[in-house]
Amino acid sequence: MEKHRGFPSRLTGTDFQFTIRRAAKDGASEIKARERYADRKPADRRADAAFMAALWAQFGPEPFVRGNLDAGRLGWLFGREVVPAEDPFDPTSYEALLQINEAIARSSFPEAFETEDWA
Repeated sequence: MEKHRGFPSRLTGTDFQFTIRRAAKDGASEIKARERYADRKPADRRADAAFMAALWAQFGPEPFVRGNLDAGRLGWLFGREVVPAEDPFDPTSYEALLQINEAIARSSFPEAFETEDWA
């Protein structure tokens, strides 16, 4: 499992996790698209924006390896702002390639592209 050095492990001052510490012995958790409803709490929305900002600061528009990124946190963006960068895509692989869909990400989280100080 690739560890993304310099990537924030969580949203500062919260328990919103962005990365995992070690690979699971029975394999990676599956990345599943999670529905974001309009009534989500502001803290959840801040965590999504901060995670997107961290992804953009670390990887930009280039494809990246899932590595130690948290599957649950990726799920909130998967299928919209973060998409598979390979075909076939294995959602249970630490080596799976992902990519930011910049147009959708900028539309969904404009604040994530305004600053690099989210960590």
